[in-house]
Amino acid sequence: MIFILRRHLLILLLLLTAVALPALAEDSEVVGYMLNTGDHVQVTVFEEPDLSIDAVLDDTGAISFPLLGEIMVRGLTLRELEMSITEGLPGRFLINPQVNVSIKEYRPFFVRGEVVSPGGFPFKPGLTVEKAVSIAGGFTSRASKSKFYIISDDVGEGEDEKGKPAQLNSRIRPGDVINIEQSFF
Repeated sequence: MIFILRRHLLILLLLLTAVALPALAEDSEVVGYMLNTGDHVQVTVFEEPDLSIDAVLDDTGAISFPLLGEIMVRGLTLRELEMSITEGLPGRFLINPQVNVSIKEYRPFFVRGEVVSPGGFPFKPGLTVEKAVSIAGGFTSRASKSKFYIISDDVGEGEDEKGKPAQLNSRIRPGDVINIEQSFF
């Protein structure tokens, strides 16, 4: 009897793990996410409503925070920003500040080239090239269904100015520019 119970619990645990893994994978995308111009962040300091703010990173990649002034945020992860604010507040301002930083809205991604409605669109985690093309109204009749390029904010030295070749299932990130090439036939 105990053996059967253990087996059922093991099967239940495996099923729950299979359901939870895709959600964890998507969250891991956000964990290492680096902030950049256009991201909308919410900074909450527990029990200090006057220190809690909503801010959009300006062109310099900074936000203005009460008591600390301008903070350079571009290139930081959410955790790094939390730690930076937490380290800046103790002392004469607060004894043990509890800071939480979250993304209220990601910077947009862009689709250009052979799509019905090129332009910028709000980013949501889990977007692929295929989903982005759908958001942009789909392919035009002249679009190549196999030549796509992604230009990211973090373009490396010597990388082609067209961007990296991509597939329909390639993941995109906030700020990415997706270029849909024209077909020759």
